[in-house]
Amino acid sequence: MTLIGTVTRFAPSPSGRLHLGHAHAALFAARAAEAAGGRFLLRIEDIDLGRCTRAFEDAIYDDLAWLGLSWETPVWRQSERLADYHAALERLRGLGLLYPCFCTRKEIQAEIAEAARAPHGPDGPLYPGTCRTLAEDARETRLAAGEPHALRLDVAKAVATSGPLTWHDRGRGTLAAEPALHGDVVLARKDIATSYHLAVTLDDAAQGVTLVTRGEDLFAATHVHRLLQALLGLPVPDWQHHGLIEDDSGTRLAKRHDAQSLANLRAAGKSPAEVRALAGFPD
Repeated sequence: MTLIGTVTRFAPSPSGRLHLGHAHAALFAARAAEAAGGRFLLRIEDIDLGRCTRAFEDAIYDDLAWLGLSWETPVWRQSERLADYHAALERLRGLGLLYPCFCTRKEIQAEIAEAARAPHGPDGPLYPGTCRTLAEDARETRLAAGEPHALRLDVAKAVATSGPLTWHDRGRGTLAAEPALHGDVVLARKDIATSYHLAVTLDDAAQGVTLVTRGEDLFAATHVHRLLQALLGLPVPDWQHHGLIEDDSGTRLAKRHDAQSLANLRAAGKSPAEVRALAGFPD
């Protein structure tokens, strides 16, 4: 189904050079908006200040323009929206749906290893809920001491609050939301005041995105995002998940695959049309 006025977005992280997989995602979103007479947005997901740089951000603009894409301005940066993420966390806290998690990654892995059959989700073993059952006085003592912690969503309470939910994928139809597949997801990290799940959900709503396009590797994340939309009273877009560009061994491209970066393809003499074709969009 194509809707007039469709708003799509491409939201890369400026932590490396764009590759063919990024080109496919950007072209997929832009063509979906173009086909519906809609709008194509670019958003910079730069909340990881330790890895993201302005040089990589400038390279994103340069690569996309060379590829033949244009987008609306101004471009949103997640690093400029931290107050909005904090406000959403406070709302969820007020609903009693967040708890601080003091566990280190090593501690979580050790507890999972000790479990006979640790439950698994789409991204691997689920968080075992260690800090969810902490006594309130112990929790407050550790917070008062300034102990580093993440903020996790109590997904069982959250699902009980929202009730049953569905979401619509344009390739698969209407689906029941199953956020419990991910367990108690992190909504704010110890070193970063938000998470992918929270930031992308809030940003898409704030920018009026009506069609979220992204790779199949993020399909399962939509269950969590649909729950957050319900809890925060946000509008619900459609989703469309596209295939992934792989290397010769069948491995999904990542930024470490520098041979397939757009910069290297350009330096090798490839034209924009040739790169669009390599990304799955022949003119």
